[in-house]
Amino acid sequence: MSEKKKYEPLDVFGDVGLRVFGNTLNELFENAAFGMSGLITDTAQIMETEKKQITVEADNYESLFVRWLNELVFLFDAHGFIGKQFSVNLKGNAVEAEVLGGYFDPEVQEQRLLIKAATYHRLFLKKNDSGWLAEVIFDI
Repeated sequence: MSEKKKYEPLDVFGDVGLRVFGNTLNELFENAAFGMSGLITDTAQIMETEKKQITVEADNYESLFVRWLNELVFLFDAHGFIGKQFSVNLKGNAVEAEVLGGYFDPEVQEQRLLIKAATYHRLFLKKNDSGWLAEVIFDI
């Protein structure tokens, strides 16, 4: 039996997006982060050298989703840190997450896309019969 798809890229003129799947809301947030990291580089080449604790808060799931992804963008932009494994725990209006990953080295790892931010453009999260589905567009 094949493994359920975690995400797929969306072709968006001038930008890039992801359609993300998850059995639970926590898994949806984890798969979005995993997919975004894959847009930035081949995460198989990243050594797992550090664990980060991340907490973000927002008024609703859509805002929480964007803030979560943008916090990961910030860690990459400011420190070169990219996550490989994500453990998300949604608590009310907050994401509490543990991210296992390492540091990007452009001399060693492939640079794919330079993501500036997750956006609210065409953003949605919804529960369906098979779990959760989201779409997010990134500024590149």
